[in-house]
Amino acid sequence: SLCVPNIPLHKSQNYAKDTRTTLCPEPTLDTKLTKRNLLKTVGLSFIGSGAGALDHPAARAETGLPESPVAATSSRISYSRFLDYINEGVVKKVDLFENGSVAIAEIVNPAFDNKVQRVKVQLPGLQQQLVRKLREKEVDFAAYPMEMNISAAVFDFLANFAFPLILLGALLLRSSSPNAPGGPNLPFGLGRSKAKFQMEPNTGITFADVAGIDEAKQDFEEVVDFLKTPQKFTQIGAKIPKGVLLVGPPGTGKTLLAKAIAGEAGVPFFSLSGSEFIEMFVGVGASRVRDLFNNAKKKSPCLVFIDEIDAVGRQRGTGIGGGNDEREQTLNQLLTEMDGFSGNSGVIVVAATNRPEILDSALLRPGRVGLPDVKGREEILKVHSKNKKLDRNVSLSVIAMRTPGFSGAELANLMNEAAILAGRRGKDKITLKEIDDSIDRIIAGMEGTQMTDGKNKMLVAYHEIGHAVCATLTQGHDPVQKVTLIPRGQARGLTWFTPNEDPSLTSKQQLFARIVAGLGGRAAEEIIFGEPEITTEIGPWSLIDPAVQSSDVVLRMLARNSMSEKLAEDIDRSVKHIIEKAYEIAKTHIMNNRDAIDRLVDVLLEKETLTGDEFRGILAMFSDMFSAKMQQNNNVRE
Repeated sequence: SLCVPNIPLHKSQNYAKDTRTTLCPEPTLDTKLTKRNLLKTVGLSFIGSGAGALDHPAARAETGLPESPVAATSSRISYSRFLDYINEGVVKKVDLFENGSVAIAEIVNPAFDNKVQRVKVQLPGLQQQLVRKLREKEVDFAAYPMEMNISAAVFDFLANFAFPLILLGALLLRSSSPNAPGGPNLPFGLGRSKAKFQMEPNTGITFADVAGIDEAKQDFEEVVDFLKTPQKFTQIGAKIPKGVLLVGPPGTGKTLLAKAIAGEAGVPFFSLSGSEFIEMFVGVGASRVRDLFNNAKKKSPCLVFIDEIDAVGRQRGTGIGGGNDEREQTLNQLLTEMDGFSGNSGVIVVAATNRPEILDSALLRPGRVGLPDVKGREEILKVHSKNKKLDRNVSLSVIAMRTPGFSGAELANLMNEAAILAGRRGKDKITLKEIDDSIDRIIAGMEGTQMTDGKNKMLVAYHEIGHAVCATLTQGHDPVQKVTLIPRGQARGLTWFTPNEDPSLTSKQQLFARIVAGLGGRAAEEIIFGEPEITTEIGPWSLIDPAVQSSDVVLRMLARNSMSEKLAEDIDRSVKHIIEKAYEIAKTHIMNNRDAIDRLVDVLLEKETLTGDEFRGILAMFSDMFSAKMQQNNNVRE
């Protein structure tokens, strides 16, 4: 029931007159009943009735602290009504809780003989305007710290940490199991080796498929003999090899040799990459090494092939900070396993890398796989041309001479490209044209769009003819194979040369001749078109920072300068003298053979490509110097 002051509320008229009870005092005659006064008095009555029912101050009175917002009252009023009460002066005390977001206010209700009612107000934060208003009205107010809810704190802790604790417990329980895969303290098989295992490897590769690397091939044949008949070696005191490290540029046949060993020996074969040892967890790599060698010992005699071992075998102590990182721990375990082999374990490790300069010294007992010489290239070409139809005019020895520096993989790609071109052109055999175009594509890139006639095309023609003329007239240079204006890659034109012999050794005369030929294009541009039309802006110089010569960042940081400033100045002075001398010779060749150069350019612009024989025939018609050189060469041959 509600008690509304100044409003007579009586029980029903059905009751007897003597039992009629007045719940509220009779209104006075001078009371003016307006809507505003009615709402105000009703609002205060609501506050009084609710607050009085829930107000239990006895518990906190003993401590001298105000009641908490929950225990104080369940009656609420709005923030705007609260401000009105402050302005009217009926608010006597305010207790602020929860960082000023909740207030318990004591309001004097004049309708109940100034009885104090307690109400709860939700504040929009503790504002300075509210504080000033409380001070102006001389309201007693105080702020209290938030009370800790023990049950809520426990619930929050469990919600945040229950899952991690359960996961950690499961990991510990699993790692403590003696039969858990992956070794101790490494759950979920993290420490298990990822090596691919073949009990009877069927690689389809034998030593008959390997050519051009006879020295390495011979060493591997001995390894195969040991795997097949180890007693033949051990009975005379020979020790089992611990492993073989293959070092060579990409495409030289390192992985091919490993496959050939597995195919020839017929023993169990483990293969993996060096990067498969490394994970983000400490100790995983070392555990995988142990697991790999434990499995290998059970299958001995066997082969373990680790490709790209530089991923794990990098020189120790060169990491940032020089610490004992995960990679170094893995390498230490690998070295320990290899050095710990028993005399008859029968496990041979074959590793491959193309970056021997960054490997740890403990791994550097290499079997090198270098680039093949001209004879080796010819043998490789024979292997890769077995299943291809070649025109009878195709000479593998000539192709071998034209491809110095080609690896086995590049030679295989060469023959495959030539076969594709022949099929694209509708031919049933591979001709020299397809092979020449394939060599050009592998070395210089794909064929570009031909240039239209104009000044740029003429400038490129003189540039290329300048290279060819200076190379031909300088003693010690290789003969011209062809000159072409067909763009490839970034080059607008190309001049090709065929070595007379395999360029394993290069003399000082040959080096100087190559410098003269290299400057011949620039010299032709300057003599024919003038210095403003030269396309080489800096000039005959190559500016290289010595720091970029090493491919490893850490080794470059640790490298020391091996020369003095005086020696560097002397080298620069000598280089400048050599280049200036070569450039003067190149310009002399261009000026003395202007008629021959003009004729060669006209033919080149017409045909787009000049063969070496065509070039030399035209040059001999106009150049007395070249004719004399040809006669001298013929006399030497006779």
